[in-house]
Amino acid sequence: MAKIFVNGEPQEVDTPITVAKLIELNKVAEPEMVSVQVNEEFVERDDFAGTQLNEGDYVDFLYFMGGGC
Repeated sequence: MAKIFVNGEPQEVDTPITVAKLIELNKVAEPEMVSVQVNEEFVERDDFAGTQLNEGDYVDFLYFMGGGC
């Protein structure tokens, strides 16, 4: 088990775990539309399955939304 922080909230996860698996575990809505930062660095979508998370990592799921009038 490892403690990571997801969008600022502590979360215990089984390791090893990848960004792709974390997205799945957190039931992220529209995963094809999410951008991910690990420790304030963006992870390329093609790298989600190969990016391992470690104890103490900070992960942010970011959604970019258009808007305006």
